[in-house]
Formats: sequence, structure tokens, C-alpha cells
Amino acid sequence: MTSPMQKTRDHEWLDYYDRFSYFSPHTVRDGCHPRIMAHPDPEKAIVLVHGLTDSPYFMTAIGQYFHQELGYSVYIPLLHCHGLKEPQGMERVELAEWKANVGYAVKSAADRCSRISIGGLSTGGTLSFYMAATHPKVNGTLYLFSAALDLAGKRFEFLGEITERLLRTPLAQLFDSKKALIGENPYRYDHMDIDGAQELARLIKETDTIIDGYDPQNPFPHNVFAAHSECDTTASISGIEDLQKVSIPERFVFYRIKEEYHVSHASLVLKDPIIRDGKTLEEENPRFDHMMNAVAAFE
Repeated sequence: MTSPMQKTRDHEWLDYYDRFSYFSPHTVRDGCHPRIMAHPDPEKAIVLVHGLTDSPYFMTAIGQYFHQELGYSVYIPLLHCHGLKEPQGMERVELAEWKANVGYAVKSAADRCSRISIGGLSTGGTLSFYMAATHPKVNGTLYLFSAALDLAGKRFEFLGEITERLLRTPLAQLFDSKKALIGENPYRYDHMDIDGAQELARLIKETDTIIDGYDPQNPFPHNVFAAHSECDTTASISGIEDLQKVSIPERFVFYRIKEEYHVSHASLVLKDPIIRDGKTLEEENPRFDHMMNAVAAFE
């Protein structure tokens, strides 16, 4: 917990630090902290999970919409080795801890609410799908935002598959640049670290196996709202298409943002741009309000 002299940040989830002692208000960067937005007597809650290299900041605008417009209590965990003032190259990052982080958020939400939905950006979307498929307390809707169910291969999809396979081998460490992770953006690391990318590749292999276990006769049981940009060069849109094939058609909404809007991977979840010293570091999604209206219509 914070000391009497420590000022808490907006919606800072203080109990989270008690559960995961590798985080504290002193070690986590401003704006990157775990968040909770609770209602006094909530009936429904949503867990929102950020992506690889970024932080709960990226899920905040969506979280505010769910909280203020749709009446949800919102839980936004901070993933292991993210959001730190001294990230130390993410050298000890573990997929098991990411699952523990999200699992704790689900449990915290379920302790107060009967209906639990989950969603996330990129790696957070992959973790959200994993939890929706495996955690009995997740009984609401799955929301996927630029979900990394498959990695993109630029112009050729098979290059994404090759990248995933390479990341699951020791050879991947040969490409670890060891460059400092703290850069201009206050809410994310400067580049994708190989250690974190390897854990994502392992997670994708697990979720591929889960998706392969469903078919039209045994479909994925949850409602799914999936938003993805056709300009996304990080997460392949084909991963969403594969999930759609094994989901219940009338319970699956695919919100595709056309190329003409030029929405990049992480920008999809941003209502406002990230600007520092007059420089735009991350563009906003010009379709954000339209996308969230589609969420409300589906909800």
C-alpha cells in the first residue's frame, strides 16, 4: 500500500500492489499504473488487459466508456515486467505471471459482480481469449481490440507464422538488441523486447490449440465483439477470422476499420492522441466513438 505521503494516481488500484509485490507505486511509471473504476453496487464488471510493451493507460478510454456509459465496474491489471521505471530489459518476464495478473483481476471482479466480461488490446486480447475459454468466472462478453491471435507477416501471412515459430526457439535471443526500453512515450516501452515477444509466441500457440478444439458443431460459447484495423501490420486479422469461423454467427460482431482511416495497431484503442513536447507519438482512432457505439449496441 502507499505511505501517507504517497499521492495516489487516478483510479490507482492499490490492492494490486499487495498481490504482486514486484510492483509498487514507487516502481511503476506515472500513467502506467493498474486501475480500478468501481460502482457502489455493481452487477457487471469487465477486465481490460493492455498489450505487449504498453500499459493500462491504453485501455483507459475504453474503460471509462464501459464505466460511465454502460455501468460496468472496470479492472485494468498491469502485466508482469510492464510499466516500470527500470524495466531491466524484461529479462524475467513470464507468461505464467501474465495469466496470474489477469486471473487476479477476474477474481477481484467476480468477488463483487455476477457477470464478468473481459477484453484487451493485442497481447491483452490474446490473454482475454485464453481466460474466456478457460476461466469459469468469465461468463460475459469477450471484447477483442487488435487481438494478437496471430502475428502479421506484412504482405505475406506465412511470414507471421515463421516469426511465431522462431520466437519459440532459443535462436530468438540472438535478435535481442539489449537497447534501453524507456523512450519518448511515457505510457509504453520504446520497442518490443524479445523476451516479451517469446512469451507472446508461446501464448499464441496455446490459443491456437484452443481455437482448433472448436468447430461449428462445438462452437466457442461466448459473445464476441472483435475490432480490428485493416491497416494493422502487427496482429494478423486472419486470427480473428479463424475465431469467427468457430463462433456462433449471431453472437459474433466483427468491427473492421477500413484502410482509408489509417488506424495503426495500438491506435485502435485511443480516443485521443499521445502527445509529448508538441510531438505526436501515437495517433488517435478517428473511429473511436463509432466503435464504442457499436460496442454499446452489441452489449
